[in-house]
Amino acid sequence: MQDNLKLREQYPEFIYDSYEVNRDIDGIHVKYVYKLGEHTFEPTVNISVSDISNFEFSVPFVEYLFFNFGIINAINYYKLSCAPTFTINAGPLDDGQKEFFKKVFYNGLGEFMYVNQLNIPYETFMDIQASGPSGKKPDYELSDFNPHGNLIPVGGGKDSVVTLEALQSMHADNLCLQYNRDIYPENRAAHECIAIASYPNDAIMDFNLTLDKHMLELNQQGFYNGHIPFSSCLAFAAYIMAYLNNKENIVLSNEASANEGNIPGTNINHQYSKSFEFENDFRHYCDTYFTPKIRYFSLLRCVNEYTIVQKFLKFPRYLDVFRSCNVGQKTNTWCGHCAKCLYVFIMLYPFVPIDRLQQIFGQNMLNDQSLFQVFMGLVNPDMTKPFECVGTREEINYALKLAVEHTKGNLPALLDYYKHNFYNPQQVYNVENYYNPEHNIPEEYLNMLARL
Repeated sequence: MQDNLKLREQYPEFIYDSYEVNRDIDGIHVKYVYKLGEHTFEPTVNISVSDISNFEFSVPFVEYLFFNFGIINAINYYKLSCAPTFTINAGPLDDGQKEFFKKVFYNGLGEFMYVNQLNIPYETFMDIQASGPSGKKPDYELSDFNPHGNLIPVGGGKDSVVTLEALQSMHADNLCLQYNRDIYPENRAAHECIAIASYPNDAIMDFNLTLDKHMLELNQQGFYNGHIPFSSCLAFAAYIMAYLNNKENIVLSNEASANEGNIPGTNINHQYSKSFEFENDFRHYCDTYFTPKIRYFSLLRCVNEYTIVQKFLKFPRYLDVFRSCNVGQKTNTWCGHCAKCLYVFIMLYPFVPIDRLQQIFGQNMLNDQSLFQVFMGLVNPDMTKPFECVGTREEINYALKLAVEHTKGNLPALLDYYKHNFYNPQQVYNVENYYNPEHNIPEEYLNMLARL
């Protein structure tokens, strides 16, 4: 990799050049064109006609939604050089929109810049130039748009399972959303969880994005690479799918724990685009620039990961099919070597018999001493928390406290280390009765979650 800011200096302008939306009997097909110096990228989006139920949609509005998706999707290619100038030729933005996207890109790439040692202050991070071909937003009329019901993005982990079960009373008015199921059919966990929740295949909507492989080639050549705020891309995609299917609510499964950062003394958060801050910013953006008729909120924002685990375990039929491991996604497995696997193992350990856990994960992960540094990152507040979607350190330490106290016989190696170096039987944790009042959950949905 080239040192620090050299690529930013070598490629100072990233261009979102154009987008084209085509509609035919098969569905909607979108082509984007991005440019970085001599490099051109042409990713596509395809939505099958079977994944559209609102055939009276406003064409100008849909095209405007896809224009906006093109901005957030550009982050996949923008990150190759983190260019100081982001030029948008595809359409106009006002100052409020520019500030929204600048904030999402900067905070969403916080981990990326940390890992790549890019010390860029917010003030000079990105100058967005976006006059567009017309200089103004398109006119669209949505007076006949009367949405109802829920669109539920499902990733195959325990969180979206809890949301699926909590909303069972609205089953007939729910649709599920999978991102890139047609392109990555080997990611079976989400589909299997949806099936267990008794949703037929025609209740699953697919948003299929194809990334330009030239980006991957440049990564191999030493251009910047790393984590992007995927959930921000999902947010815009879900909004498009909600509109195309007359759904009033996009119901996420992001918990309060997603608000905690990874690096002590910084705002760097692997889960920034799952945070309450992003949720509020996105809601304001949609209400201002799209329509307030579609609501975006996380059903689980009022609770923590510990509570989610308790609710998830009320439905043991999901234990064999749920997956949260990014490494094992393509093989539909738990890899057994990453921070996410270890974290989920720890959170389940006090409540699931060890034989059953070993059946799920293939081993007793708390006996794997090669995971010592990962383990320390999860429990030690003075260390960098692993860049994964994991709960707070308070929750993890509380689960390990319970694990020490509930384990009969010899403790597994990592748990034994924890007992002698971190365990305090007198420590009080605000975990079991945790409630986060900062959320956007409608009252009727709060009641459905509480009844679960």
